[in-house]
Amino acid sequence: MDQSSTQSKPHILQTAVRRRQATGVWRDYQLYLLLVLPILYFIVFKYVPMYGAAIAFKDYSIFQGVTGSEWVGFDNFRQLFAMSQFYQVVRNTLILNFLDLFFSFPAPIVLALLLNELRVIWFKKMAQTILYLPHFISWIIIGGLVYQMFSTNGGLVNNLVTSLGLQPIPFLTEKNNWVLVYLGTGIWHSAGWGTIIYLAALTGINKELYEAAEVDGAGRMKKIWHITLPGIRSTIVVMLIMQLGHIMTIGFERPYVMGNPLVMDYAEVISTFVYKAGLQSAQFSLATAMGLFQALVGLVFVILANTIAKRFGEQGIW
Repeated sequence: MDQSSTQSKPHILQTAVRRRQATGVWRDYQLYLLLVLPILYFIVFKYVPMYGAAIAFKDYSIFQGVTGSEWVGFDNFRQLFAMSQFYQVVRNTLILNFLDLFFSFPAPIVLALLLNELRVIWFKKMAQTILYLPHFISWIIIGGLVYQMFSTNGGLVNNLVTSLGLQPIPFLTEKNNWVLVYLGTGIWHSAGWGTIIYLAALTGINKELYEAAEVDGAGRMKKIWHITLPGIRSTIVVMLIMQLGHIMTIGFERPYVMGNPLVMDYAEVISTFVYKAGLQSAQFSLATAMGLFQALVGLVFVILANTIAKRFGEQGIW
């Protein structure tokens, strides 16, 4: 009798847990319904397109489709790695992304710290709005603004330079100058929007720490260094890991719109190469192979960055 009752206890406990879970799902069904659209988004736009990765291993024909095209194994990758242009676009992508990481990544942190120190509420809100606005401007429009501002002939900046009796500066036709304009435009476009995450993290810092530091005689810079920055360190690490995961991924619009034939040695990146090979030249298998290579390298960077972060005692992203 005791043995049978002992054996039935786990079954009773499992049944009770299932009933409790079912009750919780029914009670919070609105929250579960809210998950339907995000889950569908990831299934339709993230997981279903993975089927197309098979094109990288086939001699793809739009008339035969993915299943009907001939399987060629790693021939597309061998062809890709044999191209001299492949190493150029990979180099350009890495250089531009590392420079973006070095200059653009600290920018929203600095802006968030500055905004957090503002005490005039109306000015703080106005500054936030002004800083957020560039994020909503299309890169096509930004490209037009850049040419109007920095063009050698007729650009606003060069008109001012020539009016001072100086020679016009080739901002968009000289490679090093183009990189500076490229980086500066990227900071202007994204820094304000990036402050949202850090401002949210700053609200989680205990205000009593600032009061205690002020009693101890700490100035504003010391409070930032010893309280504010350590308080958002985990957020900075997570954002850095995510940025490193995109180190091989570069947006198409920015280099395509701002690039020109005179700076193609620096402006030709993976996204523009995939566009020209895949859409303009109809080399779909080659373009897919490049995209798959890009994704795998990005995955390696994420894993390495997450591992290093955990070695230094940070939480990481998993």
